[in-house]
Amino acid sequence: MSKEKKSFFERLTGTVRVSDEEKAEQEEKHHKKIVPRGDNADITSWIDDESDKDGELTVDVYQTPEMIVVKSMIAGVRPEDLEVSITRDLVTIRGKREEERIANEEDYFARELYWGSFSRTIALPEEIDVDESEAVEKHGLLILKLPKLDKKKQSRLKVKTV
Repeated sequence: MSKEKKSFFERLTGTVRVSDEEKAEQEEKHHKKIVPRGDNADITSWIDDESDKDGELTVDVYQTPEMIVVKSMIAGVRPEDLEVSITRDLVTIRGKREEERIANEEDYFARELYWGSFSRTIALPEEIDVDESEAVEKHGLLILKLPKLDKKKQSRLKVKTV
């Protein structure tokens, strides 16, 4: 093995020259996975097939002195395809957005909209009153109003004789 003189760039940056064999190995590891898809058409995937997994909703979560508010865009989702589950400290939003096929696959120029099932679970910073909570949809925006539990609230019980 002959030791090659380092180039100016290698000396300047401290980089190390990689052999062709090592370069080929690295490219194989980082190469995109090609997934065959009928009629010799190929699609490129950077990650393993995750089509079974739900998409994740984007949300805004904030608080007022009285409540915690969760907002999420759910445009295109029918109310019967939406499920909101809440506990005192957790909210889960699940749903499914159905695609209406109007054009053939090859007629699209861009496809960026998400179609299919989605879910999002949010851990709440404070406990909420489940019974007083409400969900409202307005112009494709889901708004969850979750009243905070008042742990300092006191009430007096009247003692009854039995």
